Amino acid sequence: MGMSKRGVRAVLLVAAAAALAAAAYQLREKHQEAELAVQNINDQLDALDPATRAAVITRLTAEEVKKVRDHRP
Repeated sequence: MGMSKRGVRAVLLVAAAAALAAAAYQLREKHQEAELAVQNINDQLDALDPATRAAVITRLTAEEVKKVRDHRP
C-alpha cells in the first residue's frame, strides 16, 4: 500500500523543516565567525598608534574603493 498524498506532504514538510533548521544553524555559525573576525581586526587597529592606524585605515579604504570601481560595468 502506497503513501497517501497527506503522508507524502508530511514527509516533505518535515524534510523542508530539517533543511531550514540546518541552514539557520550554519548561518548563525558564519555570523559568529564574522563577528569574531571583526572584533579581532578592531582590537588590532586599537593597538596601533593614531598615525599608523590612520594610515592603515586609509590604505584599506583605498583598496576597497578600487575593488568596487574595478567591478563596475
